[in-house]
Amino acid sequence: MTTQYQQPHRVAQYANTVIRWLAESGVSIAGTRALRVRGRKTGQPRSVVVNVLVADGAEYLVSPRGNTQWARNVRAAGVVETGPRWRRRRATVTEVADDDKPEILRSYLQRWFWQVKDYVGGVTPQSGTEELRAAGTRIPVFALATTD
Repeated sequence: MTTQYQQPHRVAQYANTVIRWLAESGVSIAGTRALRVRGRKTGQPRSVVVNVLVADGAEYLVSPRGNTQWARNVRAAGVVETGPRWRRRRATVTEVADDDKPEILRSYLQRWFWQVKDYVGGVTPQSGTEELRAAGTRIPVFALATTD
């Protein structure tokens, strides 16, 4: 299981709040989407903005900062909602095995490397499969299966 967690600094937290509000309002910036998940301790809904990767017809959530609060909540809940407030889509989540992560991570980095390069342990879209597999042990990846 992933244990690394790089908590965002205050400026990033503020920016994420603004971008999350936009995503919840239906405005996507560079592929962002609002994610809503039940808190593992409180049971209260928690919202965050994420990049949902679509690869080979499947959707994936990647947590480049490691074992974040939202990743822990997703793991515990097993069900999430994505999209704007008025058009949320419910999905079940399955954590992807480390051996299956390299190509997913490569696709994710090809799309959002500019945004996450400081959090992914030095891997790039051009990194080899073994490097991506090693990084994948620190980066949670979840497959989404839409239920509605």
